[in-house]
Amino acid sequence: MIAPELEQLSVMSLPVHGSNDYIGWLMTRLHQGEGSHIVTLNAEMSIQADQNPALKQVIRQANLVLPDGAGIVLYFLLKGKRLKRCPGIELAAALLEHANPEDTAFFYGGSPNVAEAAALSWQKQAPKLAIAGTQHGYLTPEEQLAFQQRLKELQPSLIFVGLGVPRQELWISAHRHLCPHAIWIGVGGSFDIWAGAKSRAPAWLRNNHLEWLYRLYQEPWRWRRMMALPKFAWKALTYSEKK
Repeated sequence: MIAPELEQLSVMSLPVHGSNDYIGWLMTRLHQGEGSHIVTLNAEMSIQADQNPALKQVIRQANLVLPDGAGIVLYFLLKGKRLKRCPGIELAAALLEHANPEDTAFFYGGSPNVAEAAALSWQKQAPKLAIAGTQHGYLTPEEQLAFQQRLKELQPSLIFVGLGVPRQELWISAHRHLCPHAIWIGVGGSFDIWAGAKSRAPAWLRNNHLEWLYRLYQEPWRWRRMMALPKFAWKALTYSEKK
């Protein structure tokens, strides 16, 4: 089976991949024994990467970079390229829904009990889904080493990492060798939503690129982080690719 082709695009010297079938591309690679690191790119991460060489390098080396944020989609629209937004939480859910009986999933990150609750929620939605295990994100150095050994022994097919940006991207890059044939994706706060601790924006807000506004309503402390949006708009449109 041949994987669907990805369209190679770029913003602020960061790759963005366009496709009508991300799941088909990923599942083909998975079942051919090829591992994948997925990055869900938005305006805030783009600004962070511009100031963090390590994060920029990780994004450049990722196998799949999704146009997750509205700012990314609008940037390409201004450049005359229509690109469909693909939120990471939706792609992660699609991976779980399309998993084969022999595929296993692991949930790592979040507060104690949240990853477990997220996994249980998915187990109810997809009874045939095989959960390899869960692990919260608050580990001592000794516990972290034991966890890495556990992950290596389990060799799950799908590994969801909810440590927040950029920690989750850097962690995946440093540890994906433990399970080289798996699909790895940083899912941010998705565990909280799957566990029922938080809710996503209504569909009409998501469809109008206003999900960020709902997140700001839920977490007013995010207002400083939201300053990345106008900063991204200016930098992206004036960016020199020679930089």
